[in-house]
Amino acid sequence: MSITLTLFFNSIRGPLFSGALGVDQVSGINAILSAWESILPNTDERWLSYVLATTYHETNKMMKPIREYGLGRGRTYGIADPITHQIYYGRGFPQLTWKINYRKMGEKLGIDMVSNPDLMLSPAVSAKVMLIGMRDGDFTGKSLADYFNGEESDPVNARRIINGTDCAAQIAGYYSHFLAALDAATPISQVIT
Repeated sequence: MSITLTLFFNSIRGPLFSGALGVDQVSGINAILSAWESILPNTDERWLSYVLATTYHETNKMMKPIREYGLGRGRTYGIADPITHQIYYGRGFPQLTWKINYRKMGEKLGIDMVSNPDLMLSPAVSAKVMLIGMRDGDFTGKSLADYFNGEESDPVNARRIINGTDCAAQIAGYYSHFLAALDAATPISQVIT
């Protein structure tokens, strides 16, 4: 999918970012778009729209990989691992948690995320984890194909890919803005639905 970036950024700047995008926001979005082109080229643009909407929500509009607020305090995964001494609280675009998930995603990418969970703070790594995890259903067992396919387009229930149904309608609203921006920035001959 070939996206005219100027049109895309102009289309999301007003409705989602109060008229202005910061350098970190642009860099984060570009990391997702770059990972998209390398991992899922020519795939349903609804998938990309939902990945962007989820990132927007999970990062509190910052569109850069962040650490979980509170660093996991008060949660089972917020305790240092007795072997690695790392704490596997939420990091990155998808807020990856739990040692087992850092191991699984690290193995998929061929990097050691168990020893260095802060690799999730790299935009390139975080974007790949987000895309692969949502494509493959690694986070909850639900995948993008479960909600966006030839028979269904369900951005509300797609929240189940990441985290139950919390804020599902709100994220579906973000999805609509990102989808409209992709439609505006993608030549008609290349739109895949």
